[in-house]
Amino acid sequence: MPQLTGAEILWECLTREGVDTVFGYPGGAIMPVYDAMLEYPVHHVLVRHEQGAAHMADGYARATGKVGVAMATSGPGATNLVTGIATAMMDSIPIVCITGQVPAHLIGGDAFQETDVTGITLPITKHNFLITRADEIAQVVREAFYIARSGRPGPVLIDFCKNAQIEKTEFVYPEQVSLPGYHPPQHAPRADLEKAARLIAEAKRPVILAGHGVLKSGSMDELKLFAEKTQTPVAMTLLGLGALPASHPLSLGMMGMHGEAYANNAIQQADLLLAFGMRFDDRVTGNLRTYAPRARKIHVEIDPSEIHKNVRVDVPLIGDLKAVLGDLIPLVEPADHEEWLDQIAAWKADTEARDILAWPDDGLLYSSHVIRDIWTHTNGDALITTDVGQHQMWAAQYYKLEQPYRFLTSGGAGTMGYGMPAAIGAWFGHKDRAVWAIVGDGGFQMTQAELATAKNEGANVKIMILNNSYLGMVRQWQEFFFEKRYSAVYLKNPDFVKLAEAYGIPARRVTQREDVPGALAFASDTPGPVLLEFVVEMEEAVYPMVPAGADLDAMLRRPVRRQAQEVGSR
Repeated sequence: MPQLTGAEILWECLTREGVDTVFGYPGGAIMPVYDAMLEYPVHHVLVRHEQGAAHMADGYARATGKVGVAMATSGPGATNLVTGIATAMMDSIPIVCITGQVPAHLIGGDAFQETDVTGITLPITKHNFLITRADEIAQVVREAFYIARSGRPGPVLIDFCKNAQIEKTEFVYPEQVSLPGYHPPQHAPRADLEKAARLIAEAKRPVILAGHGVLKSGSMDELKLFAEKTQTPVAMTLLGLGALPASHPLSLGMMGMHGEAYANNAIQQADLLLAFGMRFDDRVTGNLRTYAPRARKIHVEIDPSEIHKNVRVDVPLIGDLKAVLGDLIPLVEPADHEEWLDQIAAWKADTEARDILAWPDDGLLYSSHVIRDIWTHTNGDALITTDVGQHQMWAAQYYKLEQPYRFLTSGGAGTMGYGMPAAIGAWFGHKDRAVWAIVGDGGFQMTQAELATAKNEGANVKIMILNNSYLGMVRQWQEFFFEKRYSAVYLKNPDFVKLAEAYGIPARRVTQREDVPGALAFASDTPGPVLLEFVVEMEEAVYPMVPAGADLDAMLRRPVRRQAQEVGSR
């Protein structure tokens, strides 16, 4: 049997795992890996900062369902991945990060660019490995990919000592993975399913809470079937958007801090909550002491550690959501909750009466209008990524999703700078789709160097900067809760059009609503990356808003009659 270097074994394993694209940045401690890469059919995307590599791998994974791969050298290269790894961990995204490390005999001696990256990333990875010998590589890589994609997915890091990259050994690819103690659950016990079915039969005001787990498990059809059979309305988390088409009569849209008011009211008035693949995050629940006080709760979740973590439930169903719903649906009887659905419809009508989009334009350029215009322009079928902040919430509210896996955003970690690199990664996974990155002027500047990556790769990604010259969400909080004492939120921005042109990327600036459709058409008709800057109203606010720690239904709402100083959405 021929012997291969450790670096060659790594690429042999990656190709067998189906890896066709790697996002990375080379350096001394991983140079043998980069040298061996030239002999393998893998496309390497040279990023401009390792954080961009992690976000691109993340975007690729979310868009395709495959494992994304990021690569960096030791020391600062590895630590620059940390923000992207934490982002993937919070949102259960399967990525494998491969970092170079100093030779094994130098570990602990503070060698040049030595950093204990396995120690650093221990709390923000599903698992991590340190490879010190070449004969460990094949087994570790096989296990890493299995762990990343199975059960509740998540990031796995492989720290790869330089000596192990150079050493030679026989290559045997392990076809099977045996991990004693790691057995992701599939089916919930029959007795628990029957108990859940009884609670469902007794409910008069049920609400389904659909989380990211619906998309991760591919349970969209089961969710729709269950909701229709039991006539139960469905509220979605930020990452659960797309689990049920926005136009479906039972869809309540997004719940939580900036969710639909009628969704939050329904949750607070419900007598049964069915949590499907969600973790009762604080941005969803508000004040836990007053959260859904009259509701019994059923929690379907693959990760046992999430059960009772934030909210105590009456029936936990631990297992894969798709399998559990498949078992539960035959046990429930068809139901009719007409009175409950009529009440929700009345709340929804009140929201629609407050909606700025129902009123005539006044000549100003609002972010909410721009989002709706891009939704119209793309027929709601584009793959959308966002940064974090006000524009993220407007995108969630106004880009109505009819399909899953079309809205990629940082949920749990709330990572600014995520939008553009994630869009590049998503494009590598779906070059046949329109990919639009909706970003704020603050978040964009955190990873703006990846414009070079987009240009060099010819990524057909359209970048929309909503420029209000503020860190918008922080400014909104300072307006609402700190008496407009604005502190460190005003941005003196560069000329974004000239910046894009410096990278060789076509760009336009838009200041009036009437020019939005033409700019969007220009971007769509121009091959490769395009940047559009929308100079929007500076003090536009996101409505509704649940103040931090307040009751979920204690929302700041837009009055029905529009006030000049209150512009925005909801």
